[in-house]
Amino acid sequence: MDLLIDNNKVFFMDTGESFDKNKKSIILLHGSGQSHIVWSLTAQYLSDQNKNVFAIDFPGHGNSEGESLKSIEQMAEWLNKVVLKLGIKDLTLVGHSQGCLIALEYVNKFPSNIENIIFVAGSYEIPVNNKLIDLANSGDMESLNLMMKWGYGSSKHFIGGNPLRKILNSSREVKEVLAIDLIACNNYKNGTSSAKKIKCPTLFIYGELDKMIKPDIGKKFAALVSNSKTHIIKNCGHMIILENAFEMREKIVEFIK
Repeated sequence: MDLLIDNNKVFFMDTGESFDKNKKSIILLHGSGQSHIVWSLTAQYLSDQNKNVFAIDFPGHGNSEGESLKSIEQMAEWLNKVVLKLGIKDLTLVGHSQGCLIALEYVNKFPSNIENIIFVAGSYEIPVNNKLIDLANSGDMESLNLMMKWGYGSSKHFIGGNPLRKILNSSREVKEVLAIDLIACNNYKNGTSSAKKIKCPTLFIYGELDKMIKPDIGKKFAALVSNSKTHIIKNCGHMIILENAFEMREKIVEFIK
């Protein structure tokens, strides 16, 4: 599915179902340097539960046109343009990693649009290792290997090769997409105040072995949100959406019923 925002094409993986205003709608927000592809194991499953599901590519990512947005605040503003264009109300946002920061900023700015939020491997702040930023900023493909080394709970979960290498195919893309995302995460400072303002039902999902967002950090995040639940997936790292999408998506459906 395509639509135009700021004269640039926006791509969604929409599971092939036509939009039904009588169904609840879910937008899936990918992480740094990623695209709709990472939601492949989740989008159709959620759609089969009688939901409108949109796995979105942010500008410059996947099949969406335009340059990558340089701040989490800009990404949240852009997302609102998408929501308005689609005519979605009573929205459930599901974010992974950087997508959680975007969801957090979105609910801070546009709380009336949100019915539920699910944060997957997210935090109210995501400080990024300087070595990783430097590698990505120089277009070094080694940055992708470093991210996945930190991203998976075990090398045994790393099936089918590095997923980021299937999305970012050149050093130019690493520099113009991944590096910009990582810097945006590093610069986001509104998280604590935004989290305290959340009033809607909220679910936090973390991987027991996550080295990027450790469960203890996740619990501190969840403690800022009064109306929330937390679920820890055992033997799983940061890339929950690929390592154990099955348990994650079941918990999402259970939460939003």
